[in-house]
Amino acid sequence: MTDKLSHFDEAGQAHMVDVSAKAATRREAVASAFVELNDAVLAALPQNPKGNPLEVARFAGIQAAKRTSELIPMCHPLALSFIDVQAAVVAGGVEIRATAATVAGTGVEMEAMTAASIAALTVYDMTKALDKGIRIREIVLLSKTGGKSGDYRRGTS
Repeated sequence: MTDKLSHFDEAGQAHMVDVSAKAATRREAVASAFVELNDAVLAALPQNPKGNPLEVARFAGIQAAKRTSELIPMCHPLALSFIDVQAAVVAGGVEIRATAATVAGTGVEMEAMTAASIAALTVYDMTKALDKGIRIREIVLLSKTGGKSGDYRRGTS
C-alpha cells in the first residue's frame, strides 16, 4: 500500500496515471457480487419470459468488462486476453464471479469488478418485475495477480 492516492497530482487534480514506464506483465483479477433474491424469484428463474437471466447476465458482464474505460474516467483502455463471468443460483440468490486477464502495464481489477457489477444489475433487470426489493450486495475484489504491487487475496492481507 502507498500513502497517497495515485489518481491525483501534486495540486490535487484528478488525472490518469502514466503507466508507460511499467512493464507489460500478465495480470489477472477475480471479483464477485451477490444478488439477493427471494424464494419465489429464484423458483421463477427458469421460466423468465425475457430469457435465461443468468446467461444474459454473463454476456452483459463480459461486454461491460470490455468497456470499463468508457465507464470509469481514469481507467486505461485494456486489451483483455480473457474474461469469464459465471452466475450460479445459491441459497438466497445468485452468486456472480468474474475473472479478467491481460498482458499490460496496469491491472484488470476494475474490469473484473465492472463485469461482476453489471452482471448483477442485469439479474436485477431480468427479475425486477417479480420483486422490486432485490438487493445487490458485496461487490468485491477477491484476488489479483501481477504488477508492481504484487498479489492480493481477499482475507489474507
